[in-house]
This record gives sequence, structure tokens and C-alpha cells, in this order.
Amino acid sequence: MHPFIEIFGFKIPAYGVMLLIATFTAYMSVVYLSKRENIELKKLDNLFFWIFISAFVGARVFYVIEHHEIENFYKIWEGGLDFFGGFIFAIATLFWGIKKFQLPLWKTFDIAGFSILLAHSVGRLSCWLAGCCYGKPTDLPIGVIFPEGSVAPSGIPLYPTQVMEATGNFIGALFLYWLYKRKPFDGIVAASYLVWYGTERFLLEFIRGVTPPIPGLGLTWNQIVAAGAVVVGIGILIYRFLQMRGKIKE
Repeated sequence: MHPFIEIFGFKIPAYGVMLLIATFTAYMSVVYLSKRENIELKKLDNLFFWIFISAFVGARVFYVIEHHEIENFYKIWEGGLDFFGGFIFAIATLFWGIKKFQLPLWKTFDIAGFSILLAHSVGRLSCWLAGCCYGKPTDLPIGVIFPEGSVAPSGIPLYPTQVMEATGNFIGALFLYWLYKRKPFDGIVAASYLVWYGTERFLLEFIRGVTPPIPGLGLTWNQIVAAGAVVVGIGILIYRFLQMRGKIKE
């Protein structure tokens, strides 16, 4: 809705500003939780840096490939970061970093799960400001009309999927924080994150107007990844529960 923010006479892309705020939010979450988990912050700092770089690259690469905009690879101020692309690159880097920096597996996963969802609730608002990740046309009262110059089509009411997802992410982050303080075993927060966001994103894809369904399947590739996240999350919950009961060896 407001692609640029004017500061001291300079127009700065609002998309980038919100992403920086989201990154700061994630980092402060990591700092706080590192103390709670008694993990050396320096190790998490190194891991955070590499995850940030890989997630950014992955998000951009997946977007330009999916939308056939390779020639516009560097125009990130127009929006154009694919969350799942960044997520896949980040997870790969997370596994690498846990081994390299000798971090506790499940505790680090829990920190990542909460921090990602909290930061995502902020970062998704960047899409609202830029107009990307918009919803399908709707006649419902919640429909919003984007102005000329936005990435989203202007002049027609659309589902406010950006705000809907940001709200869902924030509610999910509150739930994960509540769970964090009461977690019966390490890994439950990360697993719950996968189930929460996977379910949320799978449902939202039905009203998002950006990613077309796969021909013959009726689902977007984002829904396939989201469904996979739910399955993995449930699998982790079962696996860790059985470990805690002594049914599976550590």
C-alpha cells in the first residue's frame, strides 16, 4: 500500500525496511532464547549470519525461477522473495551450522522455529506495503484495493492475504512462546512451528493470487511444501515423544 518510506527527503523501499526490522526481530529473539537455553551466543551469531545469507539467496532464486523473472533478479525493491525458497536454503544451512559450531540439535531447532515465525509475522507486512503476495479477487467486505504502482493489480478488491498471514504468524508465535515456557521436551517448539505454519500456508494458498496451481493437481507447489512441513512436524513430535518414553534410543 506504501511502496516507499520517505526519510529526510530520501525515498527508501518499504519492503527492504520491513525485512530489516524482521531480521532484527529474529536476532533479538535468538539472543533472548540463547540465554534461556544456555547456549553460547557467539556460536548462534555465526549460525544466524550464514542462515540470513543463504535464506535471502534461496528466497530470491526460487522467486525468479517460479515467476520466470531471471532478468529482474536484482530488483528486490519490487518485492519478489519466495518464503519457501529461503526456508529450504535456511534449513540446509541450519543442519550444516549445528554440526560446524557444535550446537545442541533440538534446542537449536526450537530457537529457530520460534524466531522464524515471529520474524515472519513482521516480514510479511513488507509484502503488504509493496503489494506483492496478494490475494485473489473477492466480493467480501475484507477485500482491499491496491493503488496504482503496487505489484498487486489495482482497482479491484483482493483478499488481504499478506495481513491475514502476518496475523496468523503472530498468533502462532504467541502460542509457540507459551509452549516454549512449558515444553516437556526439546524439539516440540520446532515441530509445532512446522505444523502451525504448514497448515496456515496450505489453507491460505487457496485464496492467494500469485502462485498458479500445478496443472492436473489443483494444488500449488507451495501447498505441497506446506503439507510436507506438517508431515515432518508431526513425525518429529511422535519421534521425540517416543524418545522421551524410552521407546527409541537417543
